[in-house]
Amino acid sequence: MLSDQQIKTILAESRTIAIVGLSDKPQRDSYRVAEYLQKKGYRIIPVNPTIECVLGERAYPSLREVPEPVDIVDVFRRSEEVPSVVEQALEKRPRLIWLQLGVISPQAAEMAAAAGVPLVMDRCLKVEHGRLLG
Repeated sequence: MLSDQQIKTILAESRTIAIVGLSDKPQRDSYRVAEYLQKKGYRIIPVNPTIECVLGERAYPSLREVPEPVDIVDVFRRSEEVPSVVEQALEKRPRLIWLQLGVISPQAAEMAAAAGVPLVMDRCLKVEHGRLLG
């Protein structure tokens, strides 16, 4: 488990966040989190096979199709879908994998730990960013 200081350091040093399951509907949590992160200066990369663009950024159907490195992978998917998302995330070698509130996968946590990539589970990136970095 990462300490607050470790999370704060990663957030402060990161610039690009792939958001898996990002919706183009403004009332959805994923949209609000992505919009907040954009306003805080992060480049967001939407990952959702059902949309083409959101918040001015091109969406990709899967993490494998994202053509650039990402610092953080933020996951808004059902818990049972997370292991396959984390498998793709690990191919990108991010600094951190983040599972949003209510998203819990011990299997994904084990996969990330085995690959040496930290994983935060069942926490909101927007809330934690606000708490740690304002």
